[in-house]
Amino acid sequence: MATLAGDTATTETCFKAASATGTEWGAVVKACLDELGAVEGCNLGFLYITDALAEHATSMVTLLRGVTGIRDWVGTVGIGVCANDEEIFDKPGIAVMVARLPPEGFRLFPVVSGDMEPLRRMAGGWLDKHGAMLALAHADPRHQDLAGLVVSLAESTGAFLVGGLSASRSEFPQFTIPGNTATMVGGPVADGGVSGVLFAPQVPVATGLSQGCTPIGPVRTITAAEDNVVLEIDGRPALEVFKEDIGELLARDLKRVSGYIFAGLPIAGSDTADYLVRDLIAIDPRAGWIAVAHHVQSGQPILFTRRDQQSAEADMRRMLANLKKRVKTTPKGALYVSCIARGPSLFGEGSQELALIRETFGDIPLAGFFASGEISNARLYGYTGVLTLFL
Repeated sequence: MATLAGDTATTETCFKAASATGTEWGAVVKACLDELGAVEGCNLGFLYITDALAEHATSMVTLLRGVTGIRDWVGTVGIGVCANDEEIFDKPGIAVMVARLPPEGFRLFPVVSGDMEPLRRMAGGWLDKHGAMLALAHADPRHQDLAGLVVSLAESTGAFLVGGLSASRSEFPQFTIPGNTATMVGGPVADGGVSGVLFAPQVPVATGLSQGCTPIGPVRTITAAEDNVVLEIDGRPALEVFKEDIGELLARDLKRVSGYIFAGLPIAGSDTADYLVRDLIAIDPRAGWIAVAHHVQSGQPILFTRRDQQSAEADMRRMLANLKKRVKTTPKGALYVSCIARGPSLFGEGSQELALIRETFGDIPLAGFFASGEISNARLYGYTGVLTLFL
């Protein structure tokens, strides 16, 4: 099955997207190409593949480059992918979007894993001339200091980062600088760090972040901690405060909080009350401490959140409504990165996340993937949805 949205309007910028499922990679790519139709003038491609097809990454992007004539492709692998109104989750499939943008409106950058010199070689001159307003980044979750790398990328480019971490049970390919360049002799597929595309200010965009969680208690303060273990909150045993916030029913059976209750770590200086959602990974009823999947320290604020379908849908609608207020025109295209814990496992069947986007912005071309972590504003998130609109 394949889906398509978009047209060949004569405006300078346009997008077209398609998706297809199937176990044979060549047939899947051909199905997308057939649905895309004519792509004359398009100069940037986005390709997202599910991990069931990861071993064919190089073959797929090579075929797409050859047939479309589009040299520059970016993207990665996910447990699921999405295009237009269809989510393809946990089965073989791909999502493709092509764009016609001003030639100097974007610049790909190769995989960087610490040193930003490869980026400077390939995009330094372009950055100096145009500057970057937005960077779409795809990251390898196996990198040992991914959070630091994302911050370095943002600082080096001056761009607002959006994107996500590859999600795979096999290989972790990223589509990046083509192989006929001096710095990427191995071809247009790589891994091990962060790669993507920079967009100049002449390509107008708007972005939004949906947390998918709802706070269930007040913002409190960690008053004693060690590494990732919260010992005390507001001068009391952490577990005592935790039970108070989650309510008596859950407090009587702490096994029920797994996958339902999370720690929220407010971001200092945020004017939107933003916070990072992190898993609770251990509870010690005797010692009265809780452990979270993040380094914490005394003096740091903390809150607890609930994640369920109702909370996720409410926050998604909030994010979309805020974006709608900021966007005064119909978007020409969109990118959406959602957590693998969202999608059908949280919203149910029927591509509900995409339905909410289309309910707000209409039948716009869209592509994206389900990631093992999301990137927004140089931070790594979990359980979120990151939407980017091209205006």
